[in-house]
Amino acid sequence: MKTVAFHTLGCKLNATESSSIGRQFSGRGYEVVDIDQPADVCVINTCSVTERADRECRQIVRRALRHSPEAYVIVIGCYAQLQPEVIASIPGVDLVLGAKEKFELFTHAGGFEKKTATKVAVSPIGDVETFGTASSIGFEERTRAFLKIQDGCDYTCAFCTIPLARGASRSLPVEATVAQAFEVAAAGYKEVVLTGVNVGDYGKKIDTDLLALLRTLVQVEGLERIRISSVEPNLLTDALLDFWFDHPKLCNHFHLPLQAGTDDLLKGMRRRYRTSWYSDRVYRIKASRPDAGIGADVIVGFPGESKELFEETYQFLVELPLSYLHVFTYSERPNTPAAGFADQVEPRIRFQRSERLRILSAKKRMAFWSSFRGREVDVLFEGERERGWMSGLSEEYVRVRVPTDQNLVNQIRKVHITHIETAACRGELVDTSLYSRDVSTIPSSEVIPCVSQVS
Repeated sequence: MKTVAFHTLGCKLNATESSSIGRQFSGRGYEVVDIDQPADVCVINTCSVTERADRECRQIVRRALRHSPEAYVIVIGCYAQLQPEVIASIPGVDLVLGAKEKFELFTHAGGFEKKTATKVAVSPIGDVETFGTASSIGFEERTRAFLKIQDGCDYTCAFCTIPLARGASRSLPVEATVAQAFEVAAAGYKEVVLTGVNVGDYGKKIDTDLLALLRTLVQVEGLERIRISSVEPNLLTDALLDFWFDHPKLCNHFHLPLQAGTDDLLKGMRRRYRTSWYSDRVYRIKASRPDAGIGADVIVGFPGESKELFEETYQFLVELPLSYLHVFTYSERPNTPAAGFADQVEPRIRFQRSERLRILSAKKRMAFWSSFRGREVDVLFEGERERGWMSGLSEEYVRVRVPTDQNLVNQIRKVHITHIETAACRGELVDTSLYSRDVSTIPSSEVIPCVSQVS
């Protein structure tokens, strides 16, 4: 049997697209193996949000060829769209595919025969109009299915390469999205995660919106949870929040990109909101859902970020009831406005400030998790993460672990949180059978008399 290895850099959207391409290989009789195993074909799905992602691409190519020196190496993804000739110059790369071509991999790869010259098939990003349906159904052993509902972005944030790498915003029609949701449920998944570049922008060009989609998705039988990967703060409307609060299938978890905690930097970044709106969204969520998990993306070291402005961001984050932070150290990206801005922050200072925010994130996460000590949460169990222990996520995005029991995989069970640890909360399964048993079947020796009764 022929084999194919995948390695995916970057976001969940990339991982979802890798899954879809992986199913193309599986459908043609390929076995999917780890990148560190010998393989006939290696597919590297790249990111280009930071300079580090670019370096990682080169490292993964070399790593793949160490294990599979004769493998046919294909590079796809954002970096491939932005810098195809640079990738083509990497020794061992056979095929470079852009945003339009990556889902037509078999057409461009032919018989996967290595040639002297690298083949490059990358269309101008303005020509990319196709959506490229993607989901993680059946590719990996997961209990959560990721479903791509939106791609591309029409925003012009000064630091971002995504519009250059993925093109204009476009959405999967409601009917197609719902059809895939039914596939998710039929495959046995309990949770679906809606992904995209700008999920809140869903439907803008097809005469619908995210709220309308959610109203339909919650009716899909078999789906017990719907999680939304991220929503831009300016797109988190009151109507969307009200529906989110009212429907039990929508996870009590919100990820709201912030990027900076000062209006001066937000303006320079060309973000479409200010700190007052962001904090209003956070406090509105907490007022209705006190236990909600709320995460934020933050960029550190953006041009013009003085010591005073960083401290303003830091204090803004300290005071907000956030659950965790995703901290990104700013790096200049080619062809973005910010790369040419004055007042670039010294790299050493960028990293120092990033470390401070990562420490703050750890404190916030621990404080959030600690609020659940002694309480019960519903956990969707994934599998064993370390020997003797398995874990899963609550709807609030709290990771919980219990002693391994393979019968729990892909089951939502109530867990009593007993300990708070660095990587996860530890808990004990709650025996819910007593809540559903017919009292007439319980032996008299098990019946505990009530202390008092209301007459």
